[in-house]
Amino acid sequence: MHDTVNRRDMARFNPLHGNPLKTRDDVRRALDDSFAPLLPYFSPGGARVTLSGTAAHFDRAAADLEGFARPLWGIAPLALSGDTFAHWPLLAKGIANGTDPAHPDYWGDVRQKDQRLVELAALGFALRLAPQHLWEPLSDAQKDNVSRYLLTARERNYADNNWKFFRVMVDMALDHLGIGFDRSLTETFQRELDDFYIADGWYRDGNYRRIDHYIAFAMHFYGLIYARLSKPDDVYAKRYRERARLFAGDFASWFDEDGGTLAFGRSMTYRFACGGFWAGLAFADEEALPWGKIKGLYLSHLRWWADKPIADRDGVLSIGYAYPQLTMSESYNSAGSPYWALKAFLPLALPESHPFWQAEETLPEVSTKPRPLIHPGMVMMRAKGNVTALSSGQENLSMRGGPEKYAKFAYSSRYGFGVEVDERGFKTNGFDNMLAFSDDGLHYRVRETNRKVLLAGANLRATWKPFPDVTVETTLVAAGDWHVRLHRITSARALSVAEGGFAINRNDGDRDAVSETAGRATADCGTDLSAIVDLGSSVSRQGVALKALPNTNLINAKTTVPQLRGEIPAGETLLACAVFAGVAGAESERALAAVPACPDLEALDRLFAETGVPVSAMAGEPQ
Repeated sequence: MHDTVNRRDMARFNPLHGNPLKTRDDVRRALDDSFAPLLPYFSPGGARVTLSGTAAHFDRAAADLEGFARPLWGIAPLALSGDTFAHWPLLAKGIANGTDPAHPDYWGDVRQKDQRLVELAALGFALRLAPQHLWEPLSDAQKDNVSRYLLTARERNYADNNWKFFRVMVDMALDHLGIGFDRSLTETFQRELDDFYIADGWYRDGNYRRIDHYIAFAMHFYGLIYARLSKPDDVYAKRYRERARLFAGDFASWFDEDGGTLAFGRSMTYRFACGGFWAGLAFADEEALPWGKIKGLYLSHLRWWADKPIADRDGVLSIGYAYPQLTMSESYNSAGSPYWALKAFLPLALPESHPFWQAEETLPEVSTKPRPLIHPGMVMMRAKGNVTALSSGQENLSMRGGPEKYAKFAYSSRYGFGVEVDERGFKTNGFDNMLAFSDDGLHYRVRETNRKVLLAGANLRATWKPFPDVTVETTLVAAGDWHVRLHRITSARALSVAEGGFAINRNDGDRDAVSETAGRATADCGTDLSAIVDLGSSVSRQGVALKALPNTNLINAKTTVPQLRGEIPAGETLLACAVFAGVAGAESERALAAVPACPDLEALDRLFAETGVPVSAMAGEPQ
C-alpha cells in the first residue's frame, strides 16, 4: 500500500535503516551511524550538542549537555573491547571544556535535583570504562576541573527514584581514577535503592504507583553495570545479578516475536533503550536465559526499529516513538533525550569471541496461555506479531498524558497507545482501550487512579471514580484471542460514554474497510483488523469506527479506533464488551467470527473474593 511505502521511504533517514543487525559488526555499524549525524552539531569547544529549538523544563546548557553525554552510553563500551573510535579527542575536549567555568561551553553549576545529575552518570560511566581516552589526555588543570565538577555534583540532592544510581555511576569513576570521596553517600543510596525492590526481580521506580520500562533500562541496567565492574564478592553486585536473573523471564513476556516491546508508560522516546536490559545481561556476563535467547531478544528488538521513521532528515533521532511526535513527550525531553537509546550498544564492550556474540539467535519458548504479572498488575497475552498487557491501571498524574500512558485497560507492542490532544474532544478523541464519560458532550473523564485493584488468576479488577459521584468497577478477562471488559457503574446522573478498542493504522483516501452497527464496530486497514463488540450491556451502544486525530498514536500517525458509544442513566449500569486486534489473515478472520460469550459475573465475584490478591504497583504513594 502507498502508506506503507511512504513510511518505509521516510525510514531511510533512520541510522539503523538497511542494517541487517545480525552480527557484532552490524551493531558496531549501527552505533557509528547513530553517532555520525550529531557531529555537525557539536559546539566549537566540543562540550555542547545543540539539536533543535524545542525546549525541556531545564535550561539550554543542560539540554546541550544531554546531547553530548547520552551517546557515551554506547561509545564508552568500545574502550573495553579495544575497538577503535575516531572521535575520542573530540569527546575528551568536550569533557575538559564543559567542566571549565571559564570556558564558553561550561555546562553550568549543578543545582539540587538538576538534570545535569542525570547526564553526569553517563560521564562517570565513560570515565570508568575509557580513562585512557577521556582522562589521561587531559592536563592537570583540566583533571582538577573534572574532579571538582563531579565531586560537587555528587553532594547535591538526587530525585528519590532511579536517579540514586547516578551517584553510584559517578563514584565508580572517581574510585577508578583514584579520586577521594565520601563513600558513605554511595552506601546510603544503595540502601535506599534497595527500598524500591519488591520481589521476583521487580522494582518500583521510587515509591510511586508505577512500574514501567525504567525497571529494565534504568534499575537493572545500572545494577548490571555495577555488578560487572565491582569486585565479585561485593554484596550489591551479587544482589543485582540475582534480581536480574529473576526478572528476565517476566520481562521477556513484554517482547513480541518480531522484536517489538510493550509500549507502556513514560519516556518511550528512548526507543531501543528498551532492549538495554538484554544488553546489560551480556555486559555483565550474566546468562539469565541461554545466550541465544538473550541475543535473539536483543537483536530482534534492534531490527524492529530499523524500518521505522524515527529520525529527522539529517539522521538525528527525533522526539517521538515510531515517528517524530511531540504529543507523547515529557516535560523533561529535550532534543538530545532520545539518545538514551544508545544504552542498547552496551554489548560492544564484549569481543567477538564472547558467547553472547557467538550464540545462534533463538527466541524464548512462548505460550498463548495468559501470563499474570502481579507486580506491574498486568496479564500478558501473546498473538502473532504482538503482545498485549491487560492492565490494572497504574497512575502517574505528574506526567503529561499520564492516564493514557499508565491507566488504559490494555497496552500493546504492535498497536502502541494514543495520547489525546484535545481536552474538549469527547466526540473526536480515540480513547483507545479506555472508557470515557462526559456530562456535557464536550469535556470528558477517564480512569486516572484506582481505589482498589486485585488480580485473580488471569483476571484483573479495579475500582475507580471518573467523577466524585460516579464509581466504576472494571473487570478485565483474558478470553483467547480477545479480552473482555465488564464495567459496573453507579452514577448519580445520566452521562454519555465512549469506549475504544485498539487503534490500527489508517490509510489515505478512506480506503479502509470499516463497519459501524448497533453494538459492534470493526476496522480493516489491509494489514490489521480491530474490533469491539458489545456483550449484552444494560444499555444499547452504537458502533463507531472513529478516525482518531493525527499524530496521537505512538506507532501510526493516522489511526482508526473502533468504539462503542451510548448513554447511561442515573443509577446502576453494566457495560460489557469484547475487544480484538490482530494481523490480517485467516487466523484473525476466524477469531472475529468467534466472539467470546459474556463471563458469569457472579462466578467472577466469587473468584475475586476467594483468590484475589493486591497488585504490588498500587502499594506505592499516590501522585
